[in-house]
Amino acid sequence: MTGQDGVIDAHHHLWDPAHRPQPWLLEAGMAELHRPFGTEELAATAADAGVVGTVLVQVLPELAETVDFLAVAARTPLVAGVVGWVDLTRGAAAVAEDLARLRSGPGGEFLVGVRHLVQGEDDPRWLCRPEVREGLTAVEEAGLVYDLLVLPHQLPAAVETVRALPGLRFVLDHLAKPPIAEGTREPWAGLLRELAAEPGVSCKLSGMVTEAEWSGWTVGALRPYAEVALAAFGPERVLFGSDWPVCLAAASYADVLGAARELTTALTAEERAAVFGGNARRLYGLGN
Repeated sequence: MTGQDGVIDAHHHLWDPAHRPQPWLLEAGMAELHRPFGTEELAATAADAGVVGTVLVQVLPELAETVDFLAVAARTPLVAGVVGWVDLTRGAAAVAEDLARLRSGPGGEFLVGVRHLVQGEDDPRWLCRPEVREGLTAVEEAGLVYDLLVLPHQLPAAVETVRALPGLRFVLDHLAKPPIAEGTREPWAGLLRELAAEPGVSCKLSGMVTEAEWSGWTVGALRPYAEVALAAFGPERVLFGSDWPVCLAAASYADVLGAARELTTALTAEERAAVFGGNARRLYGLGN
């Protein structure tokens, strides 16, 4: 686990399509990312950016991937935590068993949270399904964080779910993917503020460049959305994430980090330290 100084990247991925197929990388515009991204490349990229610790986040809805990621964390000093995957629809008892099994295996101590690709679910109220709520209860009882990966139209269900589970810590990924490329803010902004009104939710300042125009994004285009999130959650509940290597479709790692720094220039030194490290350490229990 990482120490108490330096930047923490609270959101990145790793993959090797030859080892574990990534069908989503076959979509238009993703061809350059359809190759292995491993720990050596991550370590070099992070070192150049001054990053001292990371949170490795699930990509596929497969337990086997989480097992692999925990093993990566066990042998990679840079990776301080893993947000993995379990099938929440199996109910509380089964989810609890899966989490216990993951924690008892190699690198199990690095499991800090769980995520599901809710953005890909056709049902906008997937999070409200009784069996999913049962699964989330098991995540809470295990003392883990739940990462919310939702689109704007799924935010109402996220708000309901957060209110139904006040003891579970939630972290919203990618600001719920606002329509930056379109330049519109509503109804996303109003829904985000409603979610942020719940004290158990934090938000990652991540994934913005790939919601903007890939080839022509600017910090100015990102700013209105970052300002909404920072005002709604406050700097004590916002944490930086690169979304590497997905971000490479639109920007380099250094550019993403540089944009995040520019978007937070109005914060105090203490607040910036929280956004770029302290909040991730606290929320995910890194370095403990």
